Amino acid sequence: MKAQERTELLQTLQARFEKNTRHHKGIAWADVQARLEGNLDALKSLLAMEASGGEPDVIGQDSKAGPYLFCDCSAETPSGRRSLCYDAEALQARKENKPEGSALETAAAMGVELLTEEQYRELQKLGEFDLKTSSWIQTPADVRKLGGALFCDRRYGKVFVYHNGAQSYYAVRGFRGLLRV
Repeated sequence: MKAQERTELLQTLQARFEKNTRHHKGIAWADVQARLEGNLDALKSLLAMEASGGEPDVIGQDSKAGPYLFCDCSAETPSGRRSLCYDAEALQARKENKPEGSALETAAAMGVELLTEEQYRELQKLGEFDLKTSSWIQTPADVRKLGGALFCDRRYGKVFVYHNGAQSYYAVRGFRGLLRV
């Protein structure tokens, strides 16, 4: 990562952090920045989240001294990560009209995780996300074994969890990433 890219990314993250203090009460930017300094893998992941429209921001900390949690906080599921089926197995199973990729493999390439249902619900306490889109979430093995996958959205003031065939994809469905730093 070039020094200018790093500087611009940190400035963007700091501005977003300062604008959205409700996302991370009790956390100081100086502490987050100190954790990011020299962590090239985390910076690359955050750059990928930013470049694909995720607008990553700190949403908490695992424990008092644990990792800071960055999550995509764009109003809708990131525009650069839509029209993906759930995983590589689902992508291989598609005979026609294959999407360009899958949510799990794209997340892994970015160095992030898909949100769990619990994490998605916690994110929704910070604001209203996915009012027009939906996001794949981590799917339990027993559901995936039967060919399904889970996704969430927010409609009518409530968070909904749905199921679909893992091989399905839609222009308005993507995924939100979680990064631990």
